[in-house]
Amino acid sequence: MAGGAVPVEVVPAIDDDLRAACVALEVEPDQRRFVSPVVDYLALCDRPGSPWRPFAVLNGDLVVGFVMHGIDPDDDSAWIGGLVIDRTRQRQGIGRAVVDLLVARAAAEGRSSALSYEPANAGAKALYALAGFVETGETEGDETVARHPL
Repeated sequence: MAGGAVPVEVVPAIDDDLRAACVALEVEPDQRRFVSPVVDYLALCDRPGSPWRPFAVLNGDLVVGFVMHGIDPDDDSAWIGGLVIDRTRQRQGIGRAVVDLLVARAAAEGRSSALSYEPANAGAKALYALAGFVETGETEGDETVARHPL
C-alpha cells in the first residue's frame, strides 16, 4: 500500500488477464493527447532489451490503472512512465498513491526517481510537483523531465 490514504498495489502485469484489464483502461477524452493507449505501452515493455516493466495498479481486486517502471542504465535512476488511471477512478488519489509507492520503492533501493511529461499536461505537472518532483531543464524527446531526489 502506498503512503497515502488510498490503498493501491502495483503488481507485474505479466498474465493475460491483468494485461487485458490494463488494455481496457480509458482516460478522459481531453487526456488522450497526453497518454498512449496501454497496448502501446505494453508493446514498448515487450521489446527485447527494453528497460521498461509493465505493472497493473490494483485497488482491492480491481485493476484501476497501469504504469511502467524501469531503471536508466546511464545513471541508475528509477523511471516512472505511462501512468494511466481509469477515467472512472481519477481524482481519488490513486495516481498520487502509485507515484508515492514507486518513489518509496526506488528510495529503498538507493535510487532517485525520474519521469517525463508533455509541458502542456498541467494535470501531470501538478501531480508530480505535489509528489516532490522538480523539473530539471532536461528533456526526453518533446517532454519535460522531472526528478525526485533521494
